[in-house]
Amino acid sequence: MKKELAQRLIAEKAYDVGYSAKLHFSTYEIVEKGPGWIGFVSICVGILSLIISWLAEKQMSAAVTILGITGMYIAYYSEKKDDYYAVGQKLTALFNKLKKLSMTCESSEKVSAEHLSELENIEHEFNSLCLSKHIFGASWLAHKKFFWEQQIGWIDEHLHFNFFRDKIPLSLYITIFGSLVVVLAVLAFNLDLTDLIDHIQRICTK
Repeated sequence: MKKELAQRLIAEKAYDVGYSAKLHFSTYEIVEKGPGWIGFVSICVGILSLIISWLAEKQMSAAVTILGITGMYIAYYSEKKDDYYAVGQKLTALFNKLKKLSMTCESSEKVSAEHLSELENIEHEFNSLCLSKHIFGASWLAHKKFFWEQQIGWIDEHLHFNFFRDKIPLSLYITIFGSLVVVLAVLAFNLDLTDLIDHIQRICTK
């Protein structure tokens, strides 16, 4: 196999492994820190509502209730949070092995069967380690951790990451687009969201 092709295969697998490691760490971090932030925000809103009248209105109360429900959703992952951290560490070790393998191939005259065998073994171990379920928002945080915090220049040399296509998650585009649609609809039809919610509630109670 040509050296350039082998190094590209290694870089592609390093992207999969590195991003997956950050995804597992992101799930762990959200589960570990999320309840504390939710509790802190809820307490702050509760205290400030004593002196700021609009914080005591039903819209803000509904928002705090949603935060509470979010905390229950996060708690679903609490029992396995240590598993996500442990897998993240193991995947990081595989990522470092791939980086070393890439450097070894680059300094060698040709890619040997041992190099390809090591790549295959890493791929098998990677497939056996990954956990399938991740908490909402973990992919956004993983993108930040992988593309903006980790040293991936050696991977970019072979894959040439695009800012808008690779470094920003597709789900973020969808969220922004959906939010814009809602805002434009409200502006276009001059809707009052409070009246709209009350109208929907009246329909549902009939």
